[in-house]
Amino acid sequence: MQYFHFTIGPVQSFVSQARRTRDFWAGSFLLSWLSGVAMLSVKKQGGKIIFPKADENYLNWIEGNGSGEKPRQGGIPNRFKAKVNDDFDPKYVVKNINKAWKELADLVWDKDLAELLKKTDIKKQIWDRQIESFWEISWILTEDDEDSDLLDRRKNWRNHFTTEEPGIKCMMMSGWQELSGVLKPDSEKIEIFWQPICEKTGLDLREGEHLCAIAFVKRRFARHFRKLNKPNDPKAEKSCNRYKKQISDDKNLIQAMGWEVENKIPSISYMAVVRWLEKVIEIEDKEKLYSFIEVAKEAIEKGIVEKGEWYTNIHCIKQAADNELQDLISLDGQVFFVNELHNYINKLQRNKDKLEKEKSPQPAIDELISKINILESMIDKLNSIIDIIKESPSPFYAILMMDGDSLGSKMGNPNNQQLISQALEQFTKLVSTIVSKNSGFLIYAGGDDVLAVLPVENVFNCAIQIRVFYQKCFQATNNKEIKNSTISAAVEFAHMKTPLTKMLRDAHRLLDNVAKDGCGRDSVAVRVWKPGGTAVQWAMPWECALNGDKLILEEIADTFRIHDEKESGFTNNFFYKIRERFEFLNPAKGEQPILDEDQQCKLLMVDYINAGNNKKLNLETIAEKEVRDLLEQCRRYKRDIDEPDIKKWQDENRKIYVDGALLIRFLVNKGVEKND
Repeated sequence: MQYFHFTIGPVQSFVSQARRTRDFWAGSFLLSWLSGVAMLSVKKQGGKIIFPKADENYLNWIEGNGSGEKPRQGGIPNRFKAKVNDDFDPKYVVKNINKAWKELADLVWDKDLAELLKKTDIKKQIWDRQIESFWEISWILTEDDEDSDLLDRRKNWRNHFTTEEPGIKCMMMSGWQELSGVLKPDSEKIEIFWQPICEKTGLDLREGEHLCAIAFVKRRFARHFRKLNKPNDPKAEKSCNRYKKQISDDKNLIQAMGWEVENKIPSISYMAVVRWLEKVIEIEDKEKLYSFIEVAKEAIEKGIVEKGEWYTNIHCIKQAADNELQDLISLDGQVFFVNELHNYINKLQRNKDKLEKEKSPQPAIDELISKINILESMIDKLNSIIDIIKESPSPFYAILMMDGDSLGSKMGNPNNQQLISQALEQFTKLVSTIVSKNSGFLIYAGGDDVLAVLPVENVFNCAIQIRVFYQKCFQATNNKEIKNSTISAAVEFAHMKTPLTKMLRDAHRLLDNVAKDGCGRDSVAVRVWKPGGTAVQWAMPWECALNGDKLILEEIADTFRIHDEKESGFTNNFFYKIRERFEFLNPAKGEQPILDEDQQCKLLMVDYINAGNNKKLNLETIAEKEVRDLLEQCRRYKRDIDEPDIKKWQDENRKIYVDGALLIRFLVNKGVEKND
């Protein structure tokens, strides 16, 4: 009897390199699918998956005999451990993964590119080179059940090196050549290649998007996945029969199947507006909504704006909208931003000016004028809706990344492995429900990892509920070593114009370096990214950050938001001044604070009560608690599992940092600045 340890990558570059939420989801889904193929390869040789517990429903769908709900999210980790027989051959695992990936890539090529490109052309050579050299697969066999670090040591011994890529690089997957084969910058040649592909693939490939083979598969696989290795489809039959003889001759080969997957993934701009859109749906003056919908439909017909969300499964939108408003909730998220509509107008205006300068035919100029008029009408009708609800949509959305703390070390004890696997199986099954009820979209939930995109208003509540459920799953094991297992979270508040890949990479750093290493695990770390860069970074152990089941910062923000609705004017005045106050209150290195904590609180209370129009309101009764809580959330804590007194987790110098206050300010206005 032996133990087989397996991992497939590269995870970060495949999943995190994304231009749209769809790409983000696709990378996670495909990585899980290939990991599932690896698990099936082990089981086919009589092996048993030990950790994590295999999702049998997912594996059944890969084998082509699945029933019930089709898997939509990635749910199988890229790393696992299995018990195998002495005659087990790991080479079949690698062979089956490469075969499944090649079959899927061939299907995408046959469906999307074969008619446009010649197989003998340089483009097919680029395609084959990239498809065949991408995956990094590592494995080890050992007779020692407790040898848990061998795989990590094996990964450090690299033997997979991709070839150097020439030419113009892919716009999604950095370092990989885009498919046109053009070696030097030449926009005209590149567009000649990509234009017919864009026309064939529709909105899946926007103007100016030039992709490598790997990125193209990520972008388009969902359109064809249901046909993978299905003999009833003429183009898929070729792929299906390709290895038929091999499989009949070799019982260890697998023919991996696809299934229907919902490929209408909400965009980040849509996730930014969903809670605002919920308020719009609920306004009483429905005529204003219908009027906006009609002009928006006209804009779609003219090709001015996109109908981006054909299928919306966001909880708060489903709850609020009826069938008559389907055209409203299916609009692309950017349509609800007045400044974006102005950008469309400016682009059309520049084109019109160019045509007039070139003395082009009048009908072409009139067509642009007509489009400009439609957009101006949209802006007028959108502004009338904004006036009713007294709120513009926020351009910010949230990325939530969560990961169990120190679970690997607990897995080192073989006696824990089955209990951990069972707890994680229970945890994974209900994470999607938690994310969905918080109006988010789950990208991945497998093992102790969670990745989701949510509205700003829901992300903390979602993270807290996931944490509570994670702890509950492990407490149920009643095992002393693992029942108190914890999970940390990273929350990125990002502007919809900030590159998604950048945010995903940063989320990993925020989780590992700040929430885990910086705060001692069982913690939450937050960054707010504005177009100019990082605006806020705040982190706190969960025990210090929560009051019951709510974040203390959110409680303070709720109180301030109520006052702001009464035109208190605190939002800018109070928080701008707080920077100066903190600099004054913090002692120089080696010195004692000028004021003690009670005096610090009273000073800020005076600022708070006198900010803007607050002095007209009776705030004395609540100011002290809010300001004292605010100050505590602006200090630094690091969790010490061996120290039961939470007060001793705090920095010795008791320095106060402005980021906690600035995060409250962000939560109040959701990144939409208000005038004093």
